[in-house]
Amino acid sequence: MKIRKGFVVILIIVLLVFALVLELGHNTLFGWAALLLLAVGFFVLHGKGLSERKWYFRLFAWFCFIVVLAGVVRLSEPKARRIPAVDVKNPVVTEEVSVKQGRLTGVFNEEKTVEVFAGIPYAKPPVGSLRWKEPQEPDSWDGVLKCDTFAPMSMQQQNVFMDSLNSVFGYHNFKISLKDNFKEAMSEDSLYLNIWKPAGEKKDLPVLVFIHGGSLTGGQSSFDAYNGETLASKGIIVVNFAYRLNVFGYYANEKLSEESPNGTTGNYGLLDQIQALKWVKENIAAFGGNPDEITVAGESAGASSVNAVCVSPLAKGLFKRAVAESSGITAKTPYHTFRPLEKALEMGKNIMEEFGVNSVEDLREIPAERIVNTRFTNSAMTVDGYAITEQPYLTYEKGNNNEQALLNGFNAHEADLFSMLNKVTTENYEESLKGILGDNAKKATELFPPEPQDKNYTIVIDARGDAKGSYDKVLSAAWFTYSHYNWSRLLAKQNKDVYEYYFSMDNKSLGSFHAGEMPYLYGNLFRHAEKYSDEDNALSETMQSYLLNFVKTGNPNGEGLPEWKRFNENEKQVLEFNKTVKMTDDPFYELYALIDDYQNNK
Repeated sequence: MKIRKGFVVILIIVLLVFALVLELGHNTLFGWAALLLLAVGFFVLHGKGLSERKWYFRLFAWFCFIVVLAGVVRLSEPKARRIPAVDVKNPVVTEEVSVKQGRLTGVFNEEKTVEVFAGIPYAKPPVGSLRWKEPQEPDSWDGVLKCDTFAPMSMQQQNVFMDSLNSVFGYHNFKISLKDNFKEAMSEDSLYLNIWKPAGEKKDLPVLVFIHGGSLTGGQSSFDAYNGETLASKGIIVVNFAYRLNVFGYYANEKLSEESPNGTTGNYGLLDQIQALKWVKENIAAFGGNPDEITVAGESAGASSVNAVCVSPLAKGLFKRAVAESSGITAKTPYHTFRPLEKALEMGKNIMEEFGVNSVEDLREIPAERIVNTRFTNSAMTVDGYAITEQPYLTYEKGNNNEQALLNGFNAHEADLFSMLNKVTTENYEESLKGILGDNAKKATELFPPEPQDKNYTIVIDARGDAKGSYDKVLSAAWFTYSHYNWSRLLAKQNKDVYEYYFSMDNKSLGSFHAGEMPYLYGNLFRHAEKYSDEDNALSETMQSYLLNFVKTGNPNGEGLPEWKRFNENEKQVLEFNKTVKMTDDPFYELYALIDDYQNNK
């Protein structure tokens, strides 16, 4: 058997590339077995005489080999699977709970300190004729519903390979495993919620309802960063849920408005969120919760959604307090997650043209698996006259908002992930800021002179530029931190309690990038313990204590905690979450006047 050295080198490289694709794609074991068998077969074929054939024959053999391997990758794509509510084999089942629609059971966590009820329907499946309609009351069921598994996540553009790359380069928590050869189930039928409660019979516990982020185009309620188990073990009930996303959640069309009894279109995902809150209000007492002590929370687009339910007349009386992380829509012209109805309707027409249909009825006939891949991104709410009746800041100025107290804040490097491909240099720095601040761009460059990214926060080195660090700071202030400053001062003018934070803790995972605070605040560092230190765990305990106090009383302060002062616009102070927790100056405060001026003169 004659084997060429060059053949072996190329074969190893090809196999490593395909092995990487299989691992990052969570492909099934069939793919690995086929890869090994094909490699052995090709190796033997080479030794049996292939190496002596003409070069073009050998090249053709390589081509065929790679094509077959590509076919193996395709055939071994991960199968969809629903995620268990707890990571316990044969978990203990809870006692029955009776809600308005019927009886149900959940499961205990491993320590039997928390009961988890996953996949409870809070609305009818929004499919068929109910696509792009207001959520309907859920159907009742006979017998006992087993709520031991998370329901499928809402329809979204799913890419397992890219999710893995995010785990590798973003969260730095990717693990090679034989237990993850699947992808999470996804369905248009996704309006289900999950409940974590302290084990045993309870009464009048405060409730935290969390709205996940994902730019209103992605995300799922099963994500471990905001799993409610830890907080529930400390004496509150935690609820989260899925809602319609992207084209299913925020598509707008005049005909849909005409057929709606409420004249609404463009806010179906937001209406789902309000329906979930309504279900919680009506049923949470059955789980030991107090329907008059509900706090709504959210991160990123989930925080923008919290802001929306705070101004929605439909949500009045459904909750008491609000927690918002890293986003909001209180600017006169929000930078993201919000758009004029005219823009929403225009995109609606574009989508109809994209799929070659002339009516809403025809668009409803298109399978969800096809329409989800529209090239138009529906990632914004709008003033529909029903769920949102006016620009949100106007509701605050009139004092018609719903929350009685607010805990909110932002991270040190909010925008870095969103601008990682932007090359910003001293030469183009001012011009790059004009889309953010208009004529105030030059003043911003004087407040934040050109500086490169901190080496600990460089995402793409080649795209960095010698002004990228300063650009990211200004972008963070405009897109994220300003919304919290503005929200805080609007609420403070109503003499309501507002507490604002600044998360700046570095770590081996996401650091203080966008979403980096979530596993700290919700007590989930242990799920990726190797990425966090004792100092991280200590900070997480402190942050959880503040959150629990706020959910219980509306004031985050408590015994043994550094004082968190109420927001005061004139003092420029926020509570910094780092190795030392203390009040500190808002690092972006000087930019807010420029953003105010830009907003007032647009």
